[in-house]
Order: sequence, then C-alpha cells, then structure tokens
Amino acid sequence: MADPKQAPQPIISREIITLYDHFTHGGMDRRSFMSRLAGLAGSSAAAFALLPVLQNNYAHAETVKPDDPRLVTEESVAVEGGEKGLTGYLARPIGEGIRSAVLVIHENRGLNPHIKDITRRVALEGYLAFGLDVLSPDGGTPTDEDKARDMFSKLTSEVATARAVAAVRFLASYPQSSGKVAAIGFCWGGGIVNLVATVELKLKAGISYYGPQPSADRVANMKAAMLLHYAGLDQRIDAGIPVYKAALDAAHIRYELYTYEGVDHAFNNDTNAARYNKDAADSAWSRSMAFLKRELG
Repeated sequence: MADPKQAPQPIISREIITLYDHFTHGGMDRRSFMSRLAGLAGSSAAAFALLPVLQNNYAHAETVKPDDPRLVTEESVAVEGGEKGLTGYLARPIGEGIRSAVLVIHENRGLNPHIKDITRRVALEGYLAFGLDVLSPDGGTPTDEDKARDMFSKLTSEVATARAVAAVRFLASYPQSSGKVAAIGFCWGGGIVNLVATVELKLKAGISYYGPQPSADRVANMKAAMLLHYAGLDQRIDAGIPVYKAALDAAHIRYELYTYEGVDHAFNNDTNAARYNKDAADSAWSRSMAFLKRELG
C-alpha cells in the first residue's frame, strides 16, 4: 500500500504557499485568505480542493503510536511551580532510571497530535520528553485551528516565554530527571526556544526549527548551546538570520546553523503535504538527535 505522505499532490505555486504562511501566522482572517486563494487557484471550488493539501492532516500524526509499548505517556501533567493550569504531555521510555529531559514546544496551533507524536519520538531516543501546552492556562489547545491562532494572537511573547521557562525548571527538578534540560521548538515554538535561551540558565541546549530570532541585544545573555534549522525558501524568517548569526558570534555562543535549500517553512511537519520535505526533515532530525546526545549525554 502506498504511503499517503508520499502520494502525488496537486502542484501548489509559491504564491499559494506564501499566502498560506501569511494566513497561518496571523496576517489575515480565513475569509480574506479563502478569497485570495480562490483568485490564485482559479475558482472557489479549486480553492476548497487545495485546502486538504495545505492544512495539517493528523491522520498522519502517529509515527509513534500513543500506546507504543516501549513508552509510558501521561496526559495533562501539571507543571509544578508554573502558572495555574499549565500542563503538558509527558512521554518517557518504559522502565526506571534517571534521564535527561527535553521540552517540546509547539507551533502556533498548540499541543496537537503532531506535536504529541514528536514528543513520543524524542522519548524513544531515551529522553524524558514533555510537550508543553502553552495555551493550557487559557483553556487548552482547541481542536479548531482558527480558534488556536486567535488565542495565540492574544498571547504575548513574555507570557509564553514565562510558561516555557516554568516547564524547563519543572523538568530540571522532576524526580526521574538528571537535571539536564534541552528544548526543541517548531515555528512559533522555535522562536520561544530562542527566547527561553536568553533568560533561563537551566537550559543546556536549544533546538529551533525555523523560529523567529530574538533581538540581538538579548543574545549575550545566552548560556545554552544552540542548533538552528532554517528553510531556504522561508524569506520571512530567514531575513533575521544575518543579525542573529552576528550576535551569536559576537557573544561567543556555541551554535550550529543549517539552511535547507529549496524547502519551505514547516518542512519538518509530516502532517502537512504541501510543505513537508522528507529529506530535509530526516537530515534535521538526525542532526538534532546527535546534538542532544552531545549536549545532554
């Protein structure tokens, strides 16, 4: 049976990809997006036909099954010491033992099935993995992605960073944790990883996938080693790379930076047929796991 992730997909223009990126990052409401999409696709019917390819399909979000016998998972785990209602999804290899911890920070859709799957993937690498629901104090991640985006539009970076910092400290003191904590984030979450690294000394390592960069004046506060993944076609995020790189160099921060040519923002998201790129995703994941092993042991 053919892999649905690799099935032939409609050809989608760069203009449509750029439009969808603008929409998903709060640049317009759904009605305006659909109107523009219909214009680019040629008709409203064609626009609606493209939506399943542009949007995430969470039927593909179980690379590691939730009931995988190699793992122990827990839903809605409270972040002790954090804001009231702050919770996340915990996954760890079965069996006792002390393990280094990895905080997983989602895109601007919240703690969805894809991010839970990423959390399980990290756990299978031998880590205590925690997928934070940054929206949990505000009622939790909704199933409607438009509602999620609306919630993110009202969430300040300061509040989001504070919630992630609380999760780092929670993982550092967790009974089965070695005290060594890294964070990995995607898109919006990659930006939060960058920000957490500027304020939280307990963070030993940060991995940011196509995340917005922090302001250059904050980079000197970093202590964590950083691994930065960027998509070559992602003009919006890539515009900030030169200033960020210069600030990292000036502050003598240990970092690795990779740009994957010819791929789009969100290339790691294997539930998104329009933007997922297996070669880039596999390469970035391999580098990420090697980086975690070096930094956390």
